[in-house]
Amino acid sequence: MITPMTRYDFILLSSGTEAFLEKIQSLGVVDITRSVKPVDSASAAMLEKIAALKADISDIEKGSDAHLSALLARRSELEKEAQNVEIWGEFSAEAIADLEAKGLKLSFYSVPTKKYDPEWEQQQAIQIVAENKGFTYFTVVNATDFPLKALPAPSRSSEAVREEIAALDAEIEAYRQTLANRVSELPGLKELLARQSSELDRYLAGAAVESAAEEHLTVVTGFAPTENDEALQTEFDKLDAFYTKADAQLEDNPPIKLKNNKFVQMFEVLTDMYGRPAYNGFDPTPYISIFFLLFFAMCMGDAGYGIILIIIGLLLKQAKGFASLAPLVVTLGGATVVVGFLFHTFFSMDISSWAIIPDALKSIMVPAKVATYDGTMVLALAVGIVHLCLAMIVKTVYATKNQGFLNSLSTWGWTLLIVGGVVVALISLMGVIDAALTKIIVIALGVLSGLGIFLLNNLHRNPLLNIGAGLWETYNTATGVLGDVLSYLRLYALGLAGSMLGFAFNDLAKMALGDGGIGGWIAFILIVVIGHTLNLAMAALGAFVHPLRLNFLEFFKNSGYEGAGRNYNPLKKNN
Repeated sequence: MITPMTRYDFILLSSGTEAFLEKIQSLGVVDITRSVKPVDSASAAMLEKIAALKADISDIEKGSDAHLSALLARRSELEKEAQNVEIWGEFSAEAIADLEAKGLKLSFYSVPTKKYDPEWEQQQAIQIVAENKGFTYFTVVNATDFPLKALPAPSRSSEAVREEIAALDAEIEAYRQTLANRVSELPGLKELLARQSSELDRYLAGAAVESAAEEHLTVVTGFAPTENDEALQTEFDKLDAFYTKADAQLEDNPPIKLKNNKFVQMFEVLTDMYGRPAYNGFDPTPYISIFFLLFFAMCMGDAGYGIILIIIGLLLKQAKGFASLAPLVVTLGGATVVVGFLFHTFFSMDISSWAIIPDALKSIMVPAKVATYDGTMVLALAVGIVHLCLAMIVKTVYATKNQGFLNSLSTWGWTLLIVGGVVVALISLMGVIDAALTKIIVIALGVLSGLGIFLLNNLHRNPLLNIGAGLWETYNTATGVLGDVLSYLRLYALGLAGSMLGFAFNDLAKMALGDGGIGGWIAFILIVVIGHTLNLAMAALGAFVHPLRLNFLEFFKNSGYEGAGRNYNPLKKNN
């Protein structure tokens, strides 16, 4: 749910602004209207200091930086040069130059030993220098029409290269020692970073205040959860400032703070991916928590994969930086286990025929066929219809709340027509009401819906214009709703694709097993492990993206949700 906010307007002497903001910062619950970008050269300089501190901390924690990388790259180049030069043995570049001055030019060659032709020695003045790793290295004096391309002549001896490597190793070791010594500086640097960040946040809050009375007074606007009113009023009474408070209104653009139970909180990260709701809107997180969880499990559709996800989630609790995701992964895995058993699938094996499965569990499994149609496909469409109907109900409730009943008759008309029609069809199929009564109810729904859609969609407009607008909306809604319902087939398709791919890996593993020899068992295990690992990774990716799409597009569109709100970001010491 969206936490109600209270707006506070403070009037104080400009000279007391800094002390005032420090007090607000110590309270840690008031969101000050501020700029989110550097507003002047002072804040830009503060940001530069913060960026430099973060870079220093990152370099120390990683134990390397660009300079060390350059040193290591240079050493790798020297090592290659040393290996190439050592093949030619010890020599003097000056001596080679002296020979060339006397008319004796040396050319350097290498060739695979198998391709070395001894007849070359009858035609040229050749000296074999070395044979190494299947290659023959040799020199030719005053080579003429030789069939090979000459190598570049060494520019220095291997001893000179090794000396440079030794000097570079000493420099690398000294630099690494310097970085290691700086580890002790980390606590101080992190403390300084936190202090600089707090100062910047306070400065930006101060830069957003409004000055009045010829710069002698300052007006500060802030928002805080209404539940903190009593405690904040006690603190604000101690300030050297006059303040007023009032319930925040939509036009105030108050920050949005979500308040949910621990289960729903796990899914707030998904809501934030789209955007916080407007202050007069609704929090979609409770709906996302239920349907994203269900859709994810249906896309995975395998109890075995659900168990693996639970194990991964438990391991994430021990992983630094990923522990916060662990509860969500475990929850998704648990839902996948439940739905996987309902779909009677365990590592792409059909468990509905297993003797160890209790009959009570088999009785609640999704049947293979429902009225000649695939059971999971029918379930996917049914869940989609429920999801869309819920979206329309939510839209109607909040349209009535924000616009009034008379100004939301068109929304009521569509909800009565579609949601009412679905409910009546379901009751009729269950045999609760007979065909005659069903016909009367359908006609009544049609008439009431038609009035809202075509005649009363705008009470302040010409009825003929209302009819035209209603016809256009009918076309868009009819085509849109049909497409939205069909979108939920992806839940069936993704589950089926993962199941079939896993089944194919199982068949390949059985074929590789053969008669059950050691080699067959090794191949069997490798195919099963690698195949299902790949299938799990692909299935998890699809199971995340497509349920997210169904919530962000189909549900949000039909519920009228807009992520227009801004996050609640109170001024506090560690933000």
